[in-house]
Amino acid sequence: MKIAIHVADLDNERIDGTRVYLLNMLKNFGKLDEQAKFTLYHRNEFNRQLTPPSFKNYLIKKIPFPIFWTQTRLAWQLFRDRPDVLWMPLHNMPILRRKKLKVVVTIHDLAFKIFPQYFPKKELAKLNRLTDYAIKNADGIIAVSQATRNDILKFYPAVSAGKIKVIHHGFDTQLFKIKKAEIGNSEILSKFKIKNSKFILYVGAIQPRKNLIVLVEAFEQIKKNQPELKLVLAGAPAWNFKETLERIKGSIYAEDIMVTGKVPFESLVVFYRNASAFIFPSIYEGFGIPVLEAMASGTPTIIANNSSLPEAGGKAALYFNASSSQELAACVARVLSDEALRTQMIAAGLLQVQKFSWEKCAQETLEFISFL
Repeated sequence: MKIAIHVADLDNERIDGTRVYLLNMLKNFGKLDEQAKFTLYHRNEFNRQLTPPSFKNYLIKKIPFPIFWTQTRLAWQLFRDRPDVLWMPLHNMPILRRKKLKVVVTIHDLAFKIFPQYFPKKELAKLNRLTDYAIKNADGIIAVSQATRNDILKFYPAVSAGKIKVIHHGFDTQLFKIKKAEIGNSEILSKFKIKNSKFILYVGAIQPRKNLIVLVEAFEQIKKNQPELKLVLAGAPAWNFKETLERIKGSIYAEDIMVTGKVPFESLVVFYRNASAFIFPSIYEGFGIPVLEAMASGTPTIIANNSSLPEAGGKAALYFNASSSQELAACVARVLSDEALRTQMIAAGLLQVQKFSWEKCAQETLEFISFL
């Protein structure tokens, strides 16, 4: 079987969950099906941290073009190469294509449908246009959670439920598992002024949907009784980030709130392993990879009770109403003060993450693509 894969997103400088997902699928496809022929299409140069591996059954094609790359250059190349199946790991697909070409699209979330106010108008129009076409015309749809599948059926009631397959994300089981000999890296912690400090951690983009203003408000409440506590926001600004950063700068505890910017994977491990608690306050997620990473690192995890997050956290996390900083503050205070609860949550988290892996995700994805 000849499988074409759109991998141009790996050229992007910013690393997010969808790109981590794609990279890890490519780390596994080549060894899971050595008989299939995979052609990976991209536009420019790979981000060094997102460069896919080389397998004997991988052919990587860099095909530059200045505008509408998916709809022009990629579409034309697919006519020439004549693959059996095209996998689009994001909500997009070529309009012009061979009639016999099967197309599978992965839908990570429909946040822009539910919270359009958090997206730039130009980006919102593009997301709606591309996703509408992809969902209505794809031969198969992968939803990364049951919550995402439910959203697809809600906003696209004409779509057959039978062509949607739920395949959960995974996480890097080797990178994030606990290693007793590697409990910290003083250089990284010193850089952000958190060496030998107690801190709570968020990992992800800085944007309104991540609900970080509520986290800052909760931190300010906790700080009154935990003067030594710091807050680390490990991630880079995404769209509409200014209000969040202004709120941080205006906090009376601004000096104890660290915004790291872009962080390499290896540094993230250090943050996770040394945090007193991990907080994920997002108002909506397609899945939530950082939840798994935190649990696998042995860190008590507190997450908002919405969208797909309970699928990731299971019974191992503490949950709170995303609109309530008081409820979040109370959860954090419990975790910081109750050693028995912390021990219980860590053990439950390590058990919960055994349900997920990139290998399992890749196997299920490849089976869906191959037997469509």
